[in-house]
Amino acid sequence: MKKTIRTLFLSMLLFGLLSACSTTQKITNSARTATEQLLISEAITRSLPKQIDLPLPMPKGAIVKLDVTGLTPDKDMAKGVVAGWLGFLGYTVQDGPENAAYRVNLVIDSLGSEVGNTFIGIPPVEASLLPIALPELALFKAELQSGYARFHLDVFDMPSGRFIASSSPFIADTFYNAYTVLFLISFNKTDLTSPPQIRTFPKGTK
Repeated sequence: MKKTIRTLFLSMLLFGLLSACSTTQKITNSARTATEQLLISEAITRSLPKQIDLPLPMPKGAIVKLDVTGLTPDKDMAKGVVAGWLGFLGYTVQDGPENAAYRVNLVIDSLGSEVGNTFIGIPPVEASLLPIALPELALFKAELQSGYARFHLDVFDMPSGRFIASSSPFIADTFYNAYTVLFLISFNKTDLTSPPQIRTFPKGTK
């Protein structure tokens, strides 16, 4: 009986040591990881079509004042992306009201990221009765991240402030999913363009 228990303990310890290289490192010096930043920024960009079926109620070349409203701290980045898109469509975008014929209010309904997790295996064991802590043993682990953007534009006449029209919602999402199977096999699936790569060994090590 004691031999069986000792064999089981040694097996768990070995699996724990082997599975250490499959754990996800989440140390970052920025408020958001690089992957999370891409999830949000690409969701904004993808929501904006290169050509719109129904033109905005403003003549091409018009000078517009762009404002932004939203609950997210990322609204300034969204404003910059939309400003570039309006410029691509032929409008002249500025922050101030000088010479502006229209005011465009960017209303952000939702902008952010979501995380979901699925785990099948043995969770980490903290050192209490045993003299050593064991890492998690993942038969299957999935960390599912998604970015989502939904916003619309309200157009007003200047200087009267008369409301003209609202655009249809601009909606898009992105995803980055990381998987671990049988302790050691790790891979990911994503629709991001050139996502950052998590390296097991330092860059330049062969």
